[in-house]
Order: sequence, then structure tokens, then C-alpha cells
Amino acid sequence: MQNKLEALQPDTFYHIYNRANGSELLFLRDENYLFFLRKYEEYISPICHTYCYCLMPNHFHFLVRIKSEKEIEQFFNKKVTSSKTLQGFKTLEGLAKQNSISKLLSQQYSHLFNAYTQAINKQHHRKGSLFMHPFKRKKITDSKYLLNLVKYIHYNPIEAKLASGLSNWKFSSYESLISENPTLLKQDEVFDWYGTINNFIKAHQTLPTKQDDNYLEL
Repeated sequence: MQNKLEALQPDTFYHIYNRANGSELLFLRDENYLFFLRKYEEYISPICHTYCYCLMPNHFHFLVRIKSEKEIEQFFNKKVTSSKTLQGFKTLEGLAKQNSISKLLSQQYSHLFNAYTQAINKQHHRKGSLFMHPFKRKKITDSKYLLNLVKYIHYNPIEAKLASGLSNWKFSSYESLISENPTLLKQDEVFDWYGTINNFIKAHQTLPTKQDDNYLEL
């Protein structure tokens, strides 16, 4: 089994997943799920392509590919040069002396979790961390594993008996992928993995295979 905490690298697929601390819930209302996805778009979409996801009451899963090094550098250069310091404008080159690209990528996820936690703490009058730290990630290099992982992510609500069908859970990517509505998901690439959208739908008519470490402990 690969190290769950291995460094995030450009042009690489990862299964990103995490859960709430203890017995707490991450999402208590529909608006919480939607707020998290908006923050995900703000913090993570600039550094990752997203292929599928599922938000569950106490945990989440995303299948992503980190963007190219050039795209990442452009994003962070724009980000750091938009904030002036007493010494003038910083650049990624200067910032990289203390922080690797991998660390900067991980920090974007931390920003997402912190922003969401602050909002939930304010809304529910709670204090302290909400997510397990550090967040978990698994590098994906095998195409067969990748296809099974897509199904595994989408089948989470059914396995948890929270939904009777893939289209009955509002907070996964399944319905967004097969609909004609605009989406930030890499829809065409996902269907290319299966050949066609019909093959994608047909593949999802059977349960994901329980093999290797597809079913990771959260």
C-alpha cells in the first residue's frame, strides 16, 4: 500500500479523501454541502482537474489530477504578486526557497478545510478543528484501479444505505457527469476512459470490485 501522505506532484492522479474528527459530521444541511463545493471551486479548481467526487455526511472523496507545473506556477505567481509586502512583490521563485510546489498544493487544501471549518464553527457555535489532519491522498497509476475507483466513489451513498440509486444522492458527481448541463468536471475525459457515456452508465450498473486497497480506511 502506498503512503497516504505522499507529496502531491504535478500531472499526477490522486484519490483525495478525508473525514470529520471523531463522531462529528462535516455536513448537516444541504447548504453545507453546497458551500463546501463553492469553496472547493475557489481553492482547489485552480490547481486540480476534478473527475469525480462524493460528499458524505462525515467524509468525502475526490478523484483529481494535479495540473501541470506551468499552470501551478502561473496560479501561485498571480496569487503571491497580488499581495504586497513591505519589501515589495513576492514571486513563486522566492517563495519556493522555503516552500516546495508540493507544500503549496497541500496548503491549498488546508485553506479549503480551514475556510469551511470557520464557517461551520460560526454557524453552529462550535470551536476547534473539524477535519482529520493531515488529509489523506493516494497516488493513482493503474488504469484498472482508476476505473474501479470512479465506481467506488459514486457507490458510497448506496453502500452507506443513504440512497437507493446513483442518481438519488445529490452530492456526488454521477448525475452531473451524465447530464448535459455545464460542469467543471472533466466529463469528456471520464467518458473516454470507458469509451462512451453509455459504457460509463453500463459500468456503473455493477458494484465496484473490492480488491487491493480500493476500500481505504477513513
